[in-house]
Amino acid sequence: MKSFKSALTATLIMLAPLCGAAQSLTGPELYSGEQAQYDKAIKEGIVVSFDTGPTWANWGNMFSAFKQRYPGMEIVYNDLGSAATVVALEKSKHRPQADTAYYFGASAIDAQDKDLLQGFKPTNFEKIPSVFKDPEGKWFTIHTLNVAFLVNKKLVENIPTSWDDLKRPEYKNSIVYQDPRTTGQGQVVVLAANEAQKGDMSNISPGAEYFGELQTSGNTLRVVGTTPYAQFIKGEIPIWIGYENDGLKAMVKDGMGDDIAVIIPKEASLAAPYAISMVKNGPNPESAKLWLNFVMSSKGQGIFAEGFVRPVLTDMTLPKSVQDKLVKAPQIRPLDLKAAAKIKPQLDKEWAEAVLNR
Repeated sequence: MKSFKSALTATLIMLAPLCGAAQSLTGPELYSGEQAQYDKAIKEGIVVSFDTGPTWANWGNMFSAFKQRYPGMEIVYNDLGSAATVVALEKSKHRPQADTAYYFGASAIDAQDKDLLQGFKPTNFEKIPSVFKDPEGKWFTIHTLNVAFLVNKKLVENIPTSWDDLKRPEYKNSIVYQDPRTTGQGQVVVLAANEAQKGDMSNISPGAEYFGELQTSGNTLRVVGTTPYAQFIKGEIPIWIGYENDGLKAMVKDGMGDDIAVIIPKEASLAAPYAISMVKNGPNPESAKLWLNFVMSSKGQGIFAEGFVRPVLTDMTLPKSVQDKLVKAPQIRPLDLKAAAKIKPQLDKEWAEAVLNR
């Protein structure tokens, strides 16, 4: 944190002469009042964005597009991780360093409970599903990661398209997924299977039993405690029940190409929300608003799509480059974070009984 603070101080010193100069937008307004907000933000000249590592979810291109659209504005960021971001916000709450914070939705709720956030409703706020936002705008989802089957076609002859397909004997020693007791992805995967097996948040036994069956049949190759992405792109995993964006990244960015299939299971999938917030008493509140509005504009949402994560604005037209990859999938349902948090202890217990005690 000390090195980040020093870098931020140096950046502020360099940018001080630039702040306050009137600027015009580089194109028509993305939303009503954009120019007026820009006029306020340029007086600050900088936004401090926590946990937006440039290689994740296409944040690097988001930074570039923001600075191109708003000459004179600068962005300082770090890459802490969701839980660590909440810790950092809490440690500095009497003299906040961050203007905005980005994290998995559960961490957003944690930050809200600790009174670290400022309510703000950006453009398109009303289009966000109710389970994906705080009503007062203290946090709101900006994109989702969705459960999918990531299939190595060199190792799997017949591509599974449903949760029921994964029970077939031909998939013996083929399936890898993350431990739901210790990873967020693992929890979302089990809850997605639970939806497919006609369970709900008041009855998670069908999901636990489903993975118990895969274990008993021998179809589960292993359950892992961290992301198996590196092993997957090395060709060591036939089927990974994970997140869609990892499959698309492996396909397009990391050389797997047509050797991989990314399948949204036909019965049901879940959308795991990633959220952003305005930090309470942050140093640059007008810049924070400009940044959050840009992220939630159609332009910002399209940049997320180009990074293979699904925009929270599901009715928007996707960029042509990803239209054949982020295909429409009405079976993707929003994950209710608060309900998931309540049933987490029961899910851990039932999954362990069904999978580990067989």
